[in-house]
Amino acid sequence: MIAGVIAVVLLLAVAAYACGGGTDYGAGFWDLTAGGAERGKRPRWLIDHAMAPVWEVNNVWLIFVLVIMWTGFPVFFQRVFTAMWLPLALAAVGTVLRGAGFALRKPLTRLAGRRLYGAMFAVASLLTPFFLGAAAGGVASGRVTAAATASTDAWANPTSLLFGLLAIATTALLGAVFLAGDARRFSVPDLDGYFRRRALAALAVVAVLAVITLFVTHGDAPYVWHGLTHGVGLVFVSVAVLTTLATAWLLTRPSADWSRVTAVAVVASAVIAWGMAQRPYLIPTSLTVAEGAGAHTTLRWLGLVTLVAFVLVFPAVALLYWLDTHGELEGLTDAELQRGGAGDEG
Repeated sequence: MIAGVIAVVLLLAVAAYACGGGTDYGAGFWDLTAGGAERGKRPRWLIDHAMAPVWEVNNVWLIFVLVIMWTGFPVFFQRVFTAMWLPLALAAVGTVLRGAGFALRKPLTRLAGRRLYGAMFAVASLLTPFFLGAAAGGVASGRVTAAATASTDAWANPTSLLFGLLAIATTALLGAVFLAGDARRFSVPDLDGYFRRRALAALAVVAVLAVITLFVTHGDAPYVWHGLTHGVGLVFVSVAVLTTLATAWLLTRPSADWSRVTAVAVVASAVIAWGMAQRPYLIPTSLTVAEGAGAHTTLRWLGLVTLVAFVLVFPAVALLYWLDTHGELEGLTDAELQRGGAGDEG
C-alpha cells in the first residue's frame, strides 16, 4: 500500500518538474530560435526578466524525483541509471551548463562572452529535455530490464526518440505561453503576439507528435499503448486533449491569462497518463511497484519526509510562483536605487 502511495508521489513530482522545469527549458528554446543579436534582442530581454526570479527553484522538483527514486525504489533507480547512464549523464551536464550559461551571460560586458554563454544556455535547453524524454521513453518501452546493460538500444529507439521530441515540443509550448503572459505583464503587446504565435505553433507540433507517438507505441511499447487507450490512462489522455483545445482557443482571445493553467494541464495530464498506463509496473513488464520498492521502514520515513515537504516546502514554492506570475518579484531599476540612496542621505 505505502509503496503505491510513494509511486504516486514520484509520478506527481515528475509532472511538477515537467511543468516547472519545462517552462524554463522552453524559454531557452525560444532564446535559441530568436535570431541574431539585433533581431533577438527584445525576446531575449523578456526571457531574462521572466526567468530570473524562479529558474533555480524549478530544479527542486528534479532533486525530489531523484531522492524518491534512490530511496524509495532503489532497484528501479539502479536499472535505469545502469542501462541509460549516457543520456542521463548528458542531461545532467546540460542542466549544469544551462544554469551556468544563463547566470554568466547577463553580467558580462563583452559581446563575445555574452554570445558564448548565451549559446551554452540555449543549446543545453534543447538537448537536456530531449535526453530526459529519451530516458523516459526507454522506461515506457520496457527496454530497461534486469539483464539490460548500458547500450544505445535502451534509449535510441522509436519510443525514446518520440518521447524526446515531445519533451522539446511541450517545453517550447510552456515557455511560449508563459512568456506571452509576461509580455502582457510588461505591457509589450508586440512580444505578446510574438510568443502567442509560437505557442500555437508548438501546440500544433505537440498534437501531431502525440498522435504519432500513440501509433508507434502500439508496436514498440504495447503495454503502455494499451494503458493509454483504456481505463484511467485514457481519462488523462482525454483531459490532455480537452486542455489542448482549450489552450488553442484561449491563445486566440484578447486576454489569454488562463492559457497558462490549461497549458500546464496539458503537460501534467500527459505525464500522469503515462504513469497510469504503466500500472502496476515501474518498468513494463519486468518490474512492478512492489518489486522495485525499498524496505517498508524506508518507505514510511520517506512518506513522513514527503508530508513535511508538503506542509512546509510546497506552499513556499507555490507562493514564489504566484508572486512571480503576478509581477511581485521585479528587481529595482538603477533609477529606483538612486532615488532610494538619495532619500537615505537626506
